[in-house]
Amino acid sequence: MIGEFFGTMVLILFGDGVVATVFLFSNIGSGNASTPFATEWIVIILGWGLAVMLGIYVAGSISGAHINPAVTLALAAT
Repeated sequence: MIGEFFGTMVLILFGDGVVATVFLFSNIGSGNASTPFATEWIVIILGWGLAVMLGIYVAGSISGAHINPAVTLALAAT
């Protein structure tokens, strides 16, 4: 169960962190200034993909890496 907690924590921190970073830097500067992330959606997709990969890496050997505590609790209850 603790592995699922840390796997989910890593997933949410990295995934939401990349979205927050992209939108923070997109709103800085003047109206027509180019942002450091020209194609924002690709950065967000790659960031979430990395977050899923890291979450699975963290929880994989401990609990099977469901990355969903509800699934782990349901499997533990049966």
